[in-house]
Amino acid sequence: MDEMNNETTEFKELSVGDQVTGKVVKVEEKQVLVDIGYKVEGIVPISELSSLHIEKTSDVVTEGQELTLKIKKIDDDEIVLSKRAVDADKAWEDLEEKFSNEEIFDAEINDVVKGGLVVDVGLRGFIPASLVETYYVEDFEDYKGKTISLKVVELDREQNRVILSHRAVIEADQASKKQEVIQSINEGQVLEGKVQRITNFGVFVDIGGIDGLVHISQLSHSHVEKASDVVEEGQVIKVKVLSVDRDNERISLSLKETQPGPWDNISERVQTGDVIDGTVRRLVNFGAFVEVFPGVEGLVHISQISNEHIGTPQEVLEVGQDVSAKVLEVNEKEKRMSLSIKEIELDRNQEELKQYKREEDQSGFQLGDMIGNKLDKYK
Repeated sequence: MDEMNNETTEFKELSVGDQVTGKVVKVEEKQVLVDIGYKVEGIVPISELSSLHIEKTSDVVTEGQELTLKIKKIDDDEIVLSKRAVDADKAWEDLEEKFSNEEIFDAEINDVVKGGLVVDVGLRGFIPASLVETYYVEDFEDYKGKTISLKVVELDREQNRVILSHRAVIEADQASKKQEVIQSINEGQVLEGKVQRITNFGVFVDIGGIDGLVHISQLSHSHVEKASDVVEEGQVIKVKVLSVDRDNERISLSLKETQPGPWDNISERVQTGDVIDGTVRRLVNFGAFVEVFPGVEGLVHISQISNEHIGTPQEVLEVGQDVSAKVLEVNEKEKRMSLSIKEIELDRNQEELKQYKREEDQSGFQLGDMIGNKLDKYK
């Protein structure tokens, strides 16, 4: 009787919420029996083994395994225990610490459900579809059983809500690499990059973890209507760093600065006295600018447009008109070329005059021969 009273006393000392340690003595289909050192064995229902849905108790525990459990219920002849509650308490503490420290940790994907992924972090953690990757994923089936890096982005203990994100890990890594890159590059450097995006005002190029902008005016030495006329997405190109704004993470790049300029070696292509064809691009009050090569314009001063006096270039020329001009001067260093349309007219007039004189002289010789022949007949 005294022994029974002692056991009852021990038994009655247990309270709901207490933690106990016990050894699994039997694994049944829907429950597990655990010896916790009292007159009756504790029962752990399958629903109290894990925060996740499980099909078999043997998926979680084995006979002889030692468990730390929380008392959920006490009856005269039954003690209901919970492994899930103990795991959840530890998990909440662990997750709250990870959340405050923005810690990155690994976890295995246990299940794929509508709207995202489920992981076991001591309790049920959910990764919404929008927080899995930085890009759209159509089918998540391949993620099941896969271990990925995660960050806690939302915790609500009262609602038992744990929201995790793999995307946040990727973005943090990208941000870190971005800072490394932006600190390492300097104005004047020539880098290799990949065209990421084409817009109506230019091109964004990935130069190793950060995008720089090549403005449309920096794509080519010649005028560009559309950026897609020069580059295409995915193309690898060399660019020159024009400026770096580290505070705002903005980098200005140039494609044309890595390519030979239109004025390079111009003196080898054009020399003083050459006659070249071109197109009138601009008319100003002091003359006309004529493009003779892509990106190379020469000036025809108003005094060199016509042999006749004109008040404005528009009296003789119009934008888009094709003309021939004579090179008066080429200065590669200062990127300057002087042209003359008038000189061509003068040269043409002089040539016509020479031709006329040649024909006149020839006619004179022929007339002299005729007179000479007639005189010979009278001798």
